[in-house]
Amino acid sequence: MLLGSQLRRLREARGITREAAGYSIRASESKISRMELGRVSFKTRDVEDLLTLYGIDDEAERESLLSLAREANVAGWWHSYSDVLPSWFPTYVGLEGAAHLIRVYEVQFVHGLLQTEDYARAVVRRGMRGASAADVERRVALRLERQKHLLGEHAPEFHIVLDEAALHRPYGDRDVMRGQLRHLVEVSERPNVRLQVMPFAFGGHSGESGAFTLLSFPESDLSDVVYLEQLTSALYLDKREDVAHYEHALKELQQDSPGPEESRELIRRLAEQV
Repeated sequence: MLLGSQLRRLREARGITREAAGYSIRASESKISRMELGRVSFKTRDVEDLLTLYGIDDEAERESLLSLAREANVAGWWHSYSDVLPSWFPTYVGLEGAAHLIRVYEVQFVHGLLQTEDYARAVVRRGMRGASAADVERRVALRLERQKHLLGEHAPEFHIVLDEAALHRPYGDRDVMRGQLRHLVEVSERPNVRLQVMPFAFGGHSGESGAFTLLSFPESDLSDVVYLEQLTSALYLDKREDVAHYEHALKELQQDSPGPEESRELIRRLAEQV
């Protein structure tokens, strides 16, 4: 995505159409569009030819962009789990790992980045009915691997509003739920995590359309992305007007929910009642 956005910027600065750019690398206008959106792999030769067309002759700048092209074609660690992942999810894992700010509204269950191993296993079993024990364990292992990013040295900011329903809906037995709630209390005290609970008592709110995730990246060339997961696919929205609607909804959810400390106390009380 970063390389694609930089190629788009260079093309537009020269006033070159996508059609002309495609012709220069023996490709269609639609392929240039997919390249600029970061949705296809990059051939080094194509990037070299585009840079020449765009008048980039400085060796340092060319090498920087060609290095990005080489990196873009290296499979991420999560691709080793592709046998147990739906086709649309590896893209999300890559975006999640690149984001410096992750903002979430979740209603069905505790978000994957905050799940305990036992709770994650119960969620995966429910979602992968009929799957072998080995496949379930691989999916759980992927979820735990993703969590390392949240706890690592260069961890992103993670802001989440959990609907209270997610805290009551049981996955696993009482011990599993109690352990999950206690884990939420603990992880919510980390400096990069802001956890709020939207209580039942509030009634209707701006999250009426369901769960969503907003991903923001440190590179100024990259627009924010909204991730919407469905039963058989996922949507990735990056148009400014679409992102703005979700940002507004999340801002309202944060304003209407109790603050982090009050939310943490609510979770503590629920853990004692399980």
